[in-house]
Amino acid sequence: MVMQAAEAEWLERFLEHLQSERRLSAHTSNNYQRDLQNFLNFCNEREFEQWSSLLEADIRNYIASRHRKGLAGSSLSRELSALRSFYNYLLREEVVTLNPAQGVRAPKTPRKLPKTLDVDQTARLLQIDDDDPLAVRDAALMELIYSSGLRLAEVVGLDLGSLDLRDATVKVVGKGSKERMVPVGRLALQAVEKWLKVRGSLAKVEETALFVSKRGSRISDRSVQKRLKEWAVKQGLDSSLHPHMLRHSFASHMLESSSDLRAVQELLGHADISTTQIYTHLDFQHLAKVYDKAHPRARKRR
Repeated sequence: MVMQAAEAEWLERFLEHLQSERRLSAHTSNNYQRDLQNFLNFCNEREFEQWSSLLEADIRNYIASRHRKGLAGSSLSRELSALRSFYNYLLREEVVTLNPAQGVRAPKTPRKLPKTLDVDQTARLLQIDDDDPLAVRDAALMELIYSSGLRLAEVVGLDLGSLDLRDATVKVVGKGSKERMVPVGRLALQAVEKWLKVRGSLAKVEETALFVSKRGSRISDRSVQKRLKEWAVKQGLDSSLHPHMLRHSFASHMLESSSDLRAVQELLGHADISTTQIYTHLDFQHLAKVYDKAHPRARKRR
């Protein structure tokens, strides 16, 4: 026995709701679809016929089964978030009378500190002396991520109208379609202005995206990731470099210089300050290393 067709259709309606009403990005919608498909498979294996027949214990059993397969706490939290959102939608549509995922929490796993570049490594990466249009584009893109702490999806989603060169600001659409205004640094502005001068040699006439591919349309996430890895190798850095490392580096360097956690939270677009606090651990690690090297009572004997 599998979930009734009429019940399974609610998944499709929910995914349409995410795009049409909540206007989530394609990447986020795909995550929802994948997570809920896994849950639907679980329901079919257990022979549940209706969404309303599931209880909190069933959700706990599902999360436990996913945990046994090796999923980390962060992934389980994401799946639970998808389930809560789905059931809240079913509550709104009066398909169910309770949300069985509401009280379920994912098992905690140690939070890994994000990898960052130090100031010298960042400067080396961004020291690109190449007039090829694609190189000019990449330099502007990386400078903007690092200057303003942008997510990959945010920088890819920028349009020409997102930038205000006179005010040195950029309007960013972040998670949950929330807009924020972020300052743009002097070097990033210079790099973007240089890119705008050659953008027309690549971009299609009707294209509104700030950053375009060699085909003339909006650059993709995958292309940005690939190009950053290539530049890391060219500039003599670790080939595991990814766009979020530049965002992490921005946050870490800002906190090292200012110690203003609230300001960095606003710049990054974090809804919860606890997400920003992870960068204070990075700052402490740096201070601890300096202490170990410098303090006469801390230095190890050679």
